[in-house]
Amino acid sequence: MTDSVRLEADYILETYLPPEQAAEIIAGEQSSGTFVAVPGETPELKARAAARVESLETIATYNAIPALDGRYPTDATMPLHRVKMTLSWPIGTVGVSLPNLMATVAGNLFELACVTGLKIVDIRFPTPYFQKYQGPGFGIDGTRELCGVQSGPIIGTIIKPSVGLTADQTASLVQELVAGGIDFIKDDELQSDSSVCPFDNRVDRVMRVINDAAERTGKKTMYAFNLTGDMDEMRRRHDKLVLAEATCLMVSLNSVGMAGFVALRSFSQLPIHAHRNGWGYLTRHRSLGWSYVAWQKLWRLAGADHMHVNGVDNKFSEDNVSVLKSARECLTPMSEDMPCLVMPVFSSGQTVRQAHATYSGLQSDDLIVTAGGGIVAHPKGPAAGVQALRDAYQAAISGESLDSASKQSEVLKLALGSSV
Repeated sequence: MTDSVRLEADYILETYLPPEQAAEIIAGEQSSGTFVAVPGETPELKARAAARVESLETIATYNAIPALDGRYPTDATMPLHRVKMTLSWPIGTVGVSLPNLMATVAGNLFELACVTGLKIVDIRFPTPYFQKYQGPGFGIDGTRELCGVQSGPIIGTIIKPSVGLTADQTASLVQELVAGGIDFIKDDELQSDSSVCPFDNRVDRVMRVINDAAERTGKKTMYAFNLTGDMDEMRRRHDKLVLAEATCLMVSLNSVGMAGFVALRSFSQLPIHAHRNGWGYLTRHRSLGWSYVAWQKLWRLAGADHMHVNGVDNKFSEDNVSVLKSARECLTPMSEDMPCLVMPVFSSGQTVRQAHATYSGLQSDDLIVTAGGGIVAHPKGPAAGVQALRDAYQAAISGESLDSASKQSEVLKLALGSSV
């Protein structure tokens, strides 16, 4: 690998220093430099190994209290600069390694004293990363094939209550949902392996229901079992799923980390449903952390097949513009040779009422929508909840209003009344 092959990352930087000075400090900290000049950092070494400031674009200069707490020259209002900054690194020093990449583009730079705000907003990978990492094993087409859904949204739900049900109770709920024609079911991220609902027992009970129904009807519901755990636990649980003829697994990305996820992808024979729980601590402050645009690229390249994006009119703090932008990014190719397209997963307080805004904002039917209470709390039961959500999305795709569609669908009409 030559020094000319470089990795790039974009940031929004807020600083009290002249932006050029702050950018050089950040580039030095994240490559060959430190807080003082050292004998070994020769001009030749810097030319070969140092990070480079590729561009600085002023967004605004203003007097304000810094966005982040820190050890600044004064705690009063001070002149601050907000800029878009692009840095690059030679991959000869970073290596073709996603864990090391994360330490480089999102490591100590957040903590530097000159930084009063910093958010990473995009990453561009050079070709060697696409040559090393596998990307999605199943993606959109493989997921549709396993679910038996060739077009339209994949209609799904989450086991609710999130925790507390036994394996038998979980299987009983699954039986209702499968009978209602649901495409996809997932464990809640809080449920992995517990004394109340052990992983192995849950797999045995649930897959018996799903496999029996598939033999009768030809349709096999996809169930994403949460196997999050230590590496040895995840491998054993994966093998259990394969033996049980399961068609999906789920993992909490922030819990297992990049190295754990890459290892899981290396042996997984099933689609990986990637849950982003904990996302708020990475992004919620407007001036700190990650944008979803940058963050989701890492996991897609590493091998996720489905990525959570929150939901329209969700119960959390994220606005609809951000949610829909995140979802569209999942359907945006990362490179010509390796698009890494994944299914965006809409969740969090989803009901029939969000179908039109979701479809019009995404402009694609490649999505998984997981409605928990929006399905299982339907007045006529989970099967009616499944049909109501399906009817709502069909109306959205065909351009029919919810009001008009509800006149033709009693279950949709009831769902609209119960989701006020």
